Amino acid sequence: MDFAFDARTEELRADLLDFMEEFVHPAEQVAREQRAALADPWGHVPVLHDLQAEARRRGLWNLFLPDAEYGAGLTNLQYAPLAEITGRSPQLAPDALNCAAPDTGNMELLNQFATDEQKKQWLEPLLAGEIRSAFAMTEPEVASSDATNITTRIERVGDEYVINGRKWYISGAMNPACRIFIVMGKTDPDGADVRRQQSMVLVPRDTPGLRVERAMTVFGYGDEYHGGHAEVVFEDVRVPVSNLVGEEGGGFAIAQARLGPGRIHHCMRLIGMAERAIELMCRRAVSRTAFGKPLAQQGVVQNWIADARVAVEQLRLLVLKTAWMMDTVGNKGAHTEIQAIKIATPRTVCGILDQAIQLYGAGGVSQDFPLAELYAGARTLRLADGPDEVHQRSLARRELKKYL
Repeated sequence: MDFAFDARTEELRADLLDFMEEFVHPAEQVAREQRAALADPWGHVPVLHDLQAEARRRGLWNLFLPDAEYGAGLTNLQYAPLAEITGRSPQLAPDALNCAAPDTGNMELLNQFATDEQKKQWLEPLLAGEIRSAFAMTEPEVASSDATNITTRIERVGDEYVINGRKWYISGAMNPACRIFIVMGKTDPDGADVRRQQSMVLVPRDTPGLRVERAMTVFGYGDEYHGGHAEVVFEDVRVPVSNLVGEEGGGFAIAQARLGPGRIHHCMRLIGMAERAIELMCRRAVSRTAFGKPLAQQGVVQNWIADARVAVEQLRLLVLKTAWMMDTVGNKGAHTEIQAIKIATPRTVCGILDQAIQLYGAGGVSQDFPLAELYAGARTLRLADGPDEVHQRSLARRELKKYL
């Protein structure tokens, strides 16, 4: 395993770091002010369009997609340090590069499983940043951590599919630019194989019967930068059978294929969030005095900073190893490592952010610093794309299998 950055990665890193310093970080306060003035809180702030134009000019666009025909053609190992950098400003940087969830996962899904016609209609506008998308799987009435529980019904009637169900925490659905939903439901609810009961269909936002019922908050945050999260109702929604993604019964497998890269992308960005937290901790520690000496000289603060640095270095190596394995043996071959980083990274970064908040005192939980919002995002990722316990269960079973 050689984790040294190659020439292309070094060039992109340098350009991205310059872009972040010159454009993204100065735009953070501008974006907050512009968002407060928006008539529609879910729309893009004007400064984001400026950032996207500059990112495209610099060639920092669609870096996440390994398919060179549509994306940058980077491997997971090449993309990892770039995604980490964007994690330092998770509200702006991923969107500025058209590398934000849920669109990244949706574009990967369409690139891998969509027909040529579906790609032309939906993938190409997404890659161009002209529209946004949503992935509708999670449901309020069942334990969606087990995707075989999904109850939304997709029934074929002639040349159409009729969809009925309720979804929630559908990321991006509040964004007025969201034009397409990828909906997972059951086409064969009584099938013998519970992993072949589900299918996925494309549902345009303006389809009759599709209703965005309400916005969902996360620890009180609306996550407006990424189009929020919504509860969505599908009531006798009809789409042509040509809107099927892949094959009937292939929905579960497609979901797993989508979630593998999504999980590592989240972990890459989380490391950047942890680096931002360490930087904020150090700046606070050297600028504040308590009980007669700077916080930087307090032993407990030194321990927090030292432990955070050790933890981030460990996480980065594990993520890079996982990226390397995904590139060399495929997502299935790296299944254990993907689960390991999904367990370890959000949990550890939550701990680092919690200590950074403690160091900032009241300011840490306020809107004047990014720590509270970063914590809400990191804590949510202990649930998103599968909760810790599901990954622990699967990983443990793989370990135990060696001894059975």
